Amino acid sequence: MTEPTLRSSHLFTLALDVDPNSADLGETPYGRRRIATVKGGHFEGEELKGTVLPSPGGDWLLQRRDGILMLDVRLTLRTHDDHLVYMHYRGMRHGPAWVIEQLNKGEKVDPGQYYFRTTPWFETASEKYRFLNRIVCVATGRRDPAGPVYEVFQIL
Repeated sequence: MTEPTLRSSHLFTLALDVDPNSADLGETPYGRRRIATVKGGHFEGEELKGTVLPSPGGDWLLQRRDGILMLDVRLTLRTHDDHLVYMHYRGMRHGPAWVIEQLNKGEKVDPGQYYFRTTPWFETASEKYRFLNRIVCVATGRRDPAGPVYEVFQIL
């Protein structure tokens, strides 16, 4: 059996601007479903940087009955040199009730107080950034008052 060697390289930091007025579908058979529009954002790393296009882009959120928030996010990134990259990720956020309550109020909370992880995937036709089509990434997140911020890492 070959065990994976988990080494990573920081790919970029992603900050999103999310519309606070999400569509609240209410209690579904799976939990409370909300759909939030991503209005834009930016990303920056050593190899690529740019902006998040305002539309289409969104976060299909599911607040499970056990308190875990599930994320399903789809974005279009425009690099500083005008290449387009589709980014999507799934993930989860959870923590003690008092921490989640503060986050839901838009307050700043130490990210060490809660778990916030995602698994980003990329798709692009760009020759320059084609390496994104063949990498595996993980991200750590934090919820700032202005919106979510992710540190995206390529698994080597």
